[in-house]
Amino acid sequence: MSRFFVRLQAFEQKIFMWINGRLHNRFLNFRLYYLTHMGGATFTIAVSLLIALFAPEPWKQAGYMACAALAISHIPVAAAKKLYPRIRPYLAMPGTNTFRNPLSDHSFPSGHTTAIFSVTVPFMMIAPGLTIALLPIASIVGFSRIYLGLHYPSDVLAGAVIGTSVAFGTVAFWP
Repeated sequence: MSRFFVRLQAFEQKIFMWINGRLHNRFLNFRLYYLTHMGGATFTIAVSLLIALFAPEPWKQAGYMACAALAISHIPVAAAKKLYPRIRPYLAMPGTNTFRNPLSDHSFPSGHTTAIFSVTVPFMMIAPGLTIALLPIASIVGFSRIYLGLHYPSDVLAGAVIGTSVAFGTVAFWP
């Protein structure tokens, strides 16, 4: 079994190096550096709250669901970061491309990816037509975390699964 995990880790590192190394260019550097912040606390909290407080129905309801999903989703993220203290790739792998002020806490799972999926999924569920716009945005935020050298692909995948699952649960159990 351990041999399987060694191979899986090697495969993941290859994917990481391809995204973080071979895909690096000026065009993406500028855009992804700023787009990644759409998964940050300031943006996700502000947008969710503004929609919850000022938008008409059904967007108001979706905004409250997004706020709840965002808050709840960070419980498993905080627990996983404590239970599985994975070192960020830019610290573990020499030659990783990164940008100013990189995070230094644990990388698993990606909090930015969790946040953007937990906030966008309620809107996708309320208005499925929005999936065409919101799913690519959420996916680009996740991709940016790898591109910027801050997360491995499995960190991003775990964040997307946590954020989506919590959002589905929030919408399903919403009164």
